[in-house]
Amino acid sequence: MTVGTKIESALVSLKAIEASLLSLSVKTNEKQASEAFRQAALKTRTVVEEVQKRKQEIEFEEPQYELQ
Repeated sequence: MTVGTKIESALVSLKAIEASLLSLSVKTNEKQASEAFRQAALKTRTVVEEVQKRKQEIEFEEPQYELQ
């Protein structure tokens, strides 16, 4: 498994976590829990964006890691 593949796999997992948190936020009846899930989803979105930026930097600096 290449570095690019590992990063892409991590991004897929993070996006799935974000989707699950948003789903829980909508489905829960407790307002405080719903807000906690929503905040966690927003933090996860920030992590996704940071990892995507880093992935682009790595691919630019080290073309051999670019996904084919």
